[in-house]
Amino acid sequence: MKNDKWRHEFKYLSPEYILKELELRLGSLMLHDKHTGQGGSYAIRSIYFDDIYNTCYFENESGTDPREKFRIRIYNCSSERISLELKQREKGKCHKISTPISKETCEEIMAGKIPKVQNEYPFLLKKLIAQMLCRGLKPVCIVAYERVPLIWEEGNVRVTFDRNIRSSNDIRHFFDKEIAFRPILGLNTNMIEVKFDEFLPDFINEVLQTGRLSQTSFSKYYLCRKYNLAAETL
Repeated sequence: MKNDKWRHEFKYLSPEYILKELELRLGSLMLHDKHTGQGGSYAIRSIYFDDIYNTCYFENESGTDPREKFRIRIYNCSSERISLELKQREKGKCHKISTPISKETCEEIMAGKIPKVQNEYPFLLKKLIAQMLCRGLKPVCIVAYERVPLIWEEGNVRVTFDRNIRSSNDIRHFFDKEIAFRPILGLNTNMIEVKFDEFLPDFINEVLQTGRLSQTSFSKYYLCRKYNLAAETL
């Protein structure tokens, strides 16, 4: 089970022309993540969980500290690498715990079932199952987007450019390439995320200080759920 450090994380909403400018400038200074393809990007899909009271949604809206949420993540619509992740936030920092799960277990959860605990299951999966049983935690939406990730070893810096952020409630078709999504941001508006451990190198910080980025505390999950919940009330 992967257990990363507590990290700083900043999110910015950005018009496409600014995002592209920063991507080109930082792309000439930083390295591309080794997992990207020839185009320098990959597609991300995540199933997010919440309970019957939409606790995760409202905690993000109110800025509850600490808070956490579960998700299942895949890349490029492939079932070869399926990760169960727990994203935690406390005192302005974030922390991610991750463990692989099987496609069979994922499909069971997608179908609305609660897997039966097995001794060999990792702790994180057992924790998810316990919360599904005790809190009524269940998969509520899919969040998808295309990501260009840049990295810098000193400070463990990761700057990502996320485009075409969209959502779907069609949990059963999580692995399907063709699935109906809803865009959740305005036209040509995308997101930049900056993550680092102890420090952010000056040259990266200076490039980002354009004065034209809009910092946000809301997660992609929150923005997708806000759109979905609003549509459900119409």
